Amino acid sequence: MIHSLFLINHSGDIFLEKHWKSVVSRSVCDYFFEAKEKAVDPENVAPVLQTPHHYLISIYRGKLFFLSVVQNEVPPLFVIEFLHRVADTIQDYFGDCSEAAINDNVVTVYELLEEMLDNGFPLATESNVLKEMIRPPTILRSVVNTLTGGSNVGETLPTGQLSNIPWRRSGVKYTNNEAYFDVVEEIDGNYTYDLATKVLVWDIGKLNPQKLPNLRGTLTTQSGVPKPEDNPSIQIGLKIQQLAISGLKVNRLDMYGEKYKPFKGVKYLTKAGKFQVRT
Repeated sequence: MIHSLFLINHSGDIFLEKHWKSVVSRSVCDYFFEAKEKAVDPENVAPVLQTPHHYLISIYRGKLFFLSVVQNEVPPLFVIEFLHRVADTIQDYFGDCSEAAINDNVVTVYELLEEMLDNGFPLATESNVLKEMIRPPTILRSVVNTLTGGSNVGETLPTGQLSNIPWRRSGVKYTNNEAYFDVVEEIDGNYTYDLATKVLVWDIGKLNPQKLPNLRGTLTTQSGVPKPEDNPSIQIGLKIQQLAISGLKVNRLDMYGEKYKPFKGVKYLTKAGKFQVRT
């Protein structure tokens, strides 16, 4: 199904590639780069592009593009979901889905990709299964592998593959029964800097401005980076724990068909979608 995977940074450089069925030339990415140049911002690049011989299916995560090359027509959402699983796995293993984290752990990344796809078809995508096959990196393990030429690949088959619930190992028993539910809200909007009042003004549809959080921060640029243009637009990523910005609250949570009385908990999270500050 998936022939190749290219990881592309924000500058448009291919810094990692993985091929399963056959090696696909990097030139196939030129169609993607053309679409990227025409897009207003990276998130507006079409997720599915058709070329004369391939389909290019991509996602944008953490200022990185995960671009897959498919030769035959397939359900695009199936491929998109797999690409998100790859990004989630990298985030889970290394604590950050970034170019630096991938380059620092490139061997482990290749080992993970080898297990996640078998001849181009998704095989193992659950984190607990992968961690039994590919041990997460630690400083000590990295030093030992460097000195002995070892790897992070485990020597036993994962027990999660034998479980009816793929994200949980087989034979697991808990003394406490708990159920947690996450309420995740994503906001799209922008700030406008008001020169009368010198404050940032919200523009997020019908939400009550009195209920919106106050944000403060400092913008810094890397050394050697050209000075930004006057009044640049800035994309912001944010997460606010234990807050539902719409005011949504869960007042009651009932569970049926269980003889025990489990603990029930609800967690709220507000995060940024397409969120922009216009200076």
